[in-house]
Amino acid sequence: MTDLRLGTRGSPLALAQAAMTRAALIAAHGCAVEIVPIVTTGDRVQDRPLAEIGGKALWTKELDAALLDGRIDCAVHSMKDVETHLAAGIAIVAMLPRADVRDRLIGADSVAALRHGAVIGTSSPRRGAQLRHRRPDLQIVSLRGNVATRIAQLQAGAVDATLLAAAGLDRLGLTVGTAIDDMLPAPAQGAVGITARLDDRRTTALLAAIDDHATTAAVMLERSFLARLGATCHSSVAALATPQGAATRFRAEILLPDGSECHAAAFIETTGLDDAVAALVASLLDRASPALRSLFSPA
Repeated sequence: MTDLRLGTRGSPLALAQAAMTRAALIAAHGCAVEIVPIVTTGDRVQDRPLAEIGGKALWTKELDAALLDGRIDCAVHSMKDVETHLAAGIAIVAMLPRADVRDRLIGADSVAALRHGAVIGTSSPRRGAQLRHRRPDLQIVSLRGNVATRIAQLQAGAVDATLLAAAGLDRLGLTVGTAIDDMLPAPAQGAVGITARLDDRRTTALLAAIDDHATTAAVMLERSFLARLGATCHSSVAALATPQGAATRFRAEILLPDGSECHAAAFIETTGLDDAVAALVASLLDRASPALRSLFSPA
């Protein structure tokens, strides 16, 4: 008998993250967990950047529909791919311990080591803007697909290098690439979250046992930053919340897509984190040019 049906995308990384979630639930409850792969629009459409065809919802809307119509009890997600505002009736109810938040550069030992005019494959507005800010000579081209597909395109010579999330590579057992320490990650990068229906008390209670509270606190603060900023899938935004003793250190930056403008801000606070995030958002937007401010719709 299946106690929980866990929905997931069908990519190798998504299935690996679903297996991690299943193992955590079995360890906590000894329950039977069925993994239910669901094909999303984001998986089907591989020839265009997500920002052009609907954004992060393309990774989640089919999973949300399966939750709401009862085909699955919960769904596992890479949290950086989850929209800031969830579908009605659905909540994030647990997160696994956060993994390495950094990006890895594959194809060179460092950004500085890339040849002049090197072609870098990425469909992330954040990564593209950060690279252009550091190296305006670089050529950024769209590169989509799962991890294996992108690495294969690199090996075939389609691009000189690419950036991938260290957490995803680690979960797939891949040790390729060099970790980039001086680029802030996407909000929620490295975190795996599980959603469920708000009215499903049995499932939310089972999931509560596997929630890593520190990860949830950090990621929800980063998502609060995105919501206050009014960022979209077109926005080049980075943010990271990390515990520092009893306090939380929060760093963020916003950039023009061409990398010509970048503003960063940070705080370390023990209390009043929501107010600190609001002040940080105001500081970033006050310093931004009209062109950069126009990319956001602050709450």
